[in-house]
Amino acid sequence: MTAEEQIKRAKEVFDVEINGLEATRDSIGEAFTAAIAMMLDCVQRDGIVVVSGVGKNLHIAEKMSAIFASTGTRSIVLNPVQAMHGDLGMVSSRDILIALSFSGESAEVNNLIPAIRRHGLKVISMTGKPESTLAKLSDVHIEIPCGKEACPFGMAPTNSTTATMAMGDALAMVMIDAQKFELSNYAMNHPAGAIGRALVMKVSDIMRTGEKLATVAPTATVMETVMAMTAAKSGAAVVVDEAGMLKGIFTDGDFRRVIASGATRQECRVPEGETPQRGRDTLVAPIESVMTTSPMFVRASAYAAELLKIFEKKRIDDLPVCDANGKVVGLVDIQDLPKMKVL
Repeated sequence: MTAEEQIKRAKEVFDVEINGLEATRDSIGEAFTAAIAMMLDCVQRDGIVVVSGVGKNLHIAEKMSAIFASTGTRSIVLNPVQAMHGDLGMVSSRDILIALSFSGESAEVNNLIPAIRRHGLKVISMTGKPESTLAKLSDVHIEIPCGKEACPFGMAPTNSTTATMAMGDALAMVMIDAQKFELSNYAMNHPAGAIGRALVMKVSDIMRTGEKLATVAPTATVMETVMAMTAAKSGAAVVVDEAGMLKGIFTDGDFRRVIASGATRQECRVPEGETPQRGRDTLVAPIESVMTTSPMFVRASAYAAELLKIFEKKRIDDLPVCDANGKVVGLVDIQDLPKMKVL
């Protein structure tokens, strides 16, 4: 195959799977809401959502169960072969089973259903065949109408596993909303790694204070502000009034723009009759004339994860931190986040 043919074939795979996802998305309806109701009832009875499959679907079951568990829906994976040799002891009548089999005719999964029933569990199945054995054995059947596989032989699970995984994600995300699962709950389940630190750490753990916080009065000059930033080794200075209330912010990016554009005669307060000197007069301009007024700010009690969202959405690098009264108590510089291992 030529390079062009390889790229074309790869894009065809994407097209097949995108079409499969769209078809599966459009099929969501009463069966999906019935499954959510069953899962909520299970959770309210302190039960566990058990997910099972064989072959590639066992891997999908592992991923699906992990997403459930991390987002407030207690879950385990049950290998259907091992289940028939003792692992059924892990389940109880409070639990429910989500069984995965695109054909709906996997012998290992179908043989598991009667044994699961004897333990008192209800069954949700996901298949591509509404008339399959597994679908008929289930209390709720969610169809995965994704169409043909991307495999040229129609054998390797590609389109079907992608669509099944997406349906599992949809169940997990709806369960988050249905259970009112919050960020603080999520943090409890993710204490380690960068995600855990971002969820557990608060702005008060990250922000600059004391000598590392550059603050100036509105009447300070641009030069004085830059000197304060340099002393604090900070990329920004927070402009505050006599009471310490937030009035504005001035960053090194602002400084470059001000120098490049030059300040006006009025901003620099150049007396009538004198010729403004661009560089010099800009440096003596009052910071209140060139600062960003009414900047965004964050509370010290906010989680670092919320901070990351603001930096990403607003595309800013520095964020003042204020208390409930609007008084400046710190500054967060995005360059500090990698040092704290939250970015």
